[in-house]
Amino acid sequence: MSGINEFIDNEIKTNDVVLFMKGTPQFPQCGFSGQVVQILDYIGVDYKGINVLADSEIRQGIKDYSNWPTIPQLYVKGEFIGGCDIVREMFQAGELQQHLQENGVTVRGAA
Repeated sequence: MSGINEFIDNEIKTNDVVLFMKGTPQFPQCGFSGQVVQILDYIGVDYKGINVLADSEIRQGIKDYSNWPTIPQLYVKGEFIGGCDIVREMFQAGELQQHLQENGVTVRGAA
């Protein structure tokens, strides 16, 4: 495993919820990342945002890691959930909140 893969693997395994995104949770740099941030903030879940724009190795590495071509990418308890469309659909159906709670992640926002 390469150094970048180890870094990604470690981040995903040591944080309950990780969002690989363009920009930061405070300043998203693309609309899709911004939408996922809004959803996570709305349901009130703690997560770690990792800015792929800060490191081209991470930007490419996460695509290879998940075999998923686009950013953002959301991980819960080490499992790849999906990108913006999937997260939005799950959220609207109430499945995202349910999935988080089933995995022992505290959801403090509107149910």
